[in-house]
Amino acid sequence: MTSATRTPVPASRGHAWTLLLTGLIGLAASAVLTLDKIKLLQNPAYQPSCNINPIISCGSIMRTAQAEAFGFPNPLIGLAAFGALSAIGAGLLAGAAYRRWFWLSLQAGTLLGLGFVAWLIDQALYEIGALCPYCMVVWAVVLTAFWSTTVHNLRTGLLPAPAPVRRLAALRHQWLVPTAAYLVILLLILNRFWFYWSTLL
Repeated sequence: MTSATRTPVPASRGHAWTLLLTGLIGLAASAVLTLDKIKLLQNPAYQPSCNINPIISCGSIMRTAQAEAFGFPNPLIGLAAFGALSAIGAGLLAGAAYRRWFWLSLQAGTLLGLGFVAWLIDQALYEIGALCPYCMVVWAVVLTAFWSTTVHNLRTGLLPAPAPVRRLAALRHQWLVPTAAYLVILLLILNRFWFYWSTLL
């Protein structure tokens, strides 16, 4: 058993702040989506505030089966998950340290979240054909939380990886990876809805 397994591991202030902020931002977006979903259930004619045009339309997404992937509104998952993430970030800023099993559990949780987000992106772009601004905020914060957690676990040796991968995580410009991911998502959105954007030019 290694010392990394036995000894609680703290996080850098950067990682702690990242978890806290992504948690709070995701929590706020999930809360808005939850309130809009409740209003929509109360009044089927309700138009959410983010119904801007035929493409950027939260209401179009909220009425789909994908919006309740597990039999209940997806934002409820966000309320629980981002609430927990915020608490973890706040604890780390206060000086908390966690054992390896906890960090690997967080790694697994953010990986599952990333997989769910990838599915939601695919459904929004190629099945539903609409975008929800608050959902896109959730996409961004989940990707950010996953990458920050991955870098932390690689740097501290909690996540087994070859030496070149660990060196890559230690680079000062490791945030280029999520930035590239954001750009890819943006390009996918532009390409998918270019037929609409081009009419506005």
